[in-house]
Amino acid sequence: MPKLRTIAAVAACTTATGLLATAPAQGAAEPGVRTAAPMAGHARSSSPTSGATTGACGFTPWEDQTYSVWAGLPPDPKKAQTHGLASVVLKTNHGDIPVVLDKAGAPCTVASFLYLTREKFYDGTQCHRLTAYHTPPYALSVLQCGDPLGTGWGDPGYWFKDELATAQALPNWPGFEDGSRKNYTRGLLAMANGGPDTNGSQFFLVYADSRLRPDYTVFGEITPEGMAVLDKIAAAGVAPGDEGYPEDGAPAMATTIERAKRTGGGA
Repeated sequence: MPKLRTIAAVAACTTATGLLATAPAQGAAEPGVRTAAPMAGHARSSSPTSGATTGACGFTPWEDQTYSVWAGLPPDPKKAQTHGLASVVLKTNHGDIPVVLDKAGAPCTVASFLYLTREKFYDGTQCHRLTAYHTPPYALSVLQCGDPLGTGWGDPGYWFKDELATAQALPNWPGFEDGSRKNYTRGLLAMANGGPDTNGSQFFLVYADSRLRPDYTVFGEITPEGMAVLDKIAAAGVAPGDEGYPEDGAPAMATTIERAKRTGGGA
């Protein structure tokens, strides 16, 4: 599987550059890996020495590790854990953002997220992207985090498959009764990706209802306490001078996940 590094076109009439297999919602670039110059990130000492895991999730090392910060591979039991919730707090420089992960609909995604949390992979990483597309018919309002490089390029050195039943179960966006656009509602936690089956470490937090194709695995929710912090970051907007200002770019309130910590839930 090739490693896709570019973002899709921002309008349906524009040619996509390889991020997504299908064109995004008209007018707003979808949550994925961004086109940006790579920069130094967290240093980790090793690189892949084996192939994919053989359990239910099939975590697979990327052949191209150019922009990877190798985290090892998560445990992968033969039967995915599909019961229960798990709680994690993202301790940012602006306050705590607690999230609750639901194993039922996205067991492999939750397993990966908990593994990266346990490995302290997210500690010290930047939330590199804020979107603020609020003018109808466009709607994309997310904070994107989890890139160890802080550029939109980074990943943990492995990929795993989409778990899209949760996304397909979301309400249709008004006017899209065919389900081709879904309402990723305020408070959801979902995975960013570089196209089908390219999940890694990047994720996004939804601060206002957003119109997206059902191509992004939903794996949890943000608590009310966390939404208060997220709203504060979102209210400050995109950093002036960013190429996508005022709708897409680095958050004006530079946001760092100082520590990600498991706080509750089963194994």
